Amino acid sequence: MTALPYTILSCAMSLDGYLDDASDERLVLSDCADLDRVDGQRAAADAILVGASTVRRDDPRLRVRDDDRRAARASLGLPPSPIKVTVTRRGDLDPRARMFDDDGTMKVVYCASAVVRRTSRRLHGLATVVDAGLEPSLRCVVTDLAERGVERLLVEGGATILTQFLTDDLADELHLVVAPFFVGDPGGTPFVRPAAFPWSKENRARLVDTATVGGVALLRYALSERCVAAPATLPTVSYSWT
Repeated sequence: MTALPYTILSCAMSLDGYLDDASDERLVLSDCADLDRVDGQRAAADAILVGASTVRRDDPRLRVRDDDRRAARASLGLPPSPIKVTVTRRGDLDPRARMFDDDGTMKVVYCASAVVRRTSRRLHGLATVVDAGLEPSLRCVVTDLAERGVERLLVEGGATILTQFLTDDLADELHLVVAPFFVGDPGGTPFVRPAAFPWSKENRARLVDTATVGGVALLRYALSERCVAAPATLPTVSYSWT
């Protein structure tokens, strides 16, 4: 049986636990140094996954930005960036989203059975569309990714996807960045949704590393026995994130 991908959850939150506020503009929680660290994590991954709401709201490119990292991947016979992955119930993805740019990177969309055909027509060959069940199952998603050769998966949100990976006990590490300010917006997006998590006051996640990256704090938690206590990747290159 193929092992499931080694899965890292990566996110940044405010001091009061929010990923975003209620405004129409994206809330930037990380600084350039931490975004560079995340770029290093992307370069080390085989696939990057975000939820469809993140694709719609933030329109991320989901690619490795640093030229040296892209060249290092190419020297290993890899595409410049990992496989881009999203999960959707409704299939309402805009084919003009930057995730689907023609950049030589494979794109995979996992969706509910009822919208597979509609999603395939909408994306018109821009991505491989996969039936993930009546309600998209993350276990189905990671199993399929493993069969596609993905050994290391980086999950970058949003809150619903993070919550599902945690409650389904499918993550090996959590990289949690804390920005030095409060959001204070009751309409904002919390780090996770209310749910029954495997970690509680009786079963605590194991903190294996802490670091200051630029102006933010990075906390690295082990969520499975596969996680070893090696230091998290720290930034080596600084550049403007656009």
